[in-house]
Amino acid sequence: MATRIRVVIADDHPVLRKGLRQVIEADPSLQVVAEADDGETALAQMEKLQPQIAVLDIDMPKLDGFGVMKEIQRRRLGIDVVLLTLHSDEVLFNEAMDLGAKGYILKETAVSDIASGIRAVAAGQHYVTSSLTAHLIRHRSREQAFARRRPSIADLTVTERRILRMIARGQSSKEIAAELFIHYRTVENHRTSIGQKLGLHGHNAVLKFALEHKLEI
Repeated sequence: MATRIRVVIADDHPVLRKGLRQVIEADPSLQVVAEADDGETALAQMEKLQPQIAVLDIDMPKLDGFGVMKEIQRRRLGIDVVLLTLHSDEVLFNEAMDLGAKGYILKETAVSDIASGIRAVAAGQHYVTSSLTAHLIRHRSREQAFARRRPSIADLTVTERRILRMIARGQSSKEIAAELFIHYRTVENHRTSIGQKLGLHGHNAVLKFALEHKLEI
């Protein structure tokens, strides 16, 4: 028999975790090697057990799914991530994709989607809950149209676009710095760079721009 795909599940809802584990282990090609109810525990298990796939709830205690993904990248663990979420919010979805998520599954369809999603991601593909596919199409269409209207948007770095999205959520420079583990002045430098690249002038111009275009950035 071929080597099974090793999976870690992290979600703070034990009933959902149990259901997911049952579905995953019903597939002979998949193996759950550990469970966790918070991000820090999940990360420790991943370092120890080296699974191919991590199934992570976005909203978890101690370290959320996004935080775990950042640590996976920082520690170069080489683990692909399938995110679970209650939210169909497009901005959240785009942030997940920017962070490198390979799968994005709504909890309402998780039991039916999870095995297919894990297999697809393990095969090098992306997997997104079918009801979210329209988000991809809308986002791509808006992004292309936005780039045509304002060619300078293409000059923003990945970090600058992420900071712009965080500004659109109402986060201050200090809050952004704390979340990204960078110095406050570094965030301010990024804001200045964003304003210059987009031709924005005035103290609140970047904030106003971010709020008006939060679905396009």
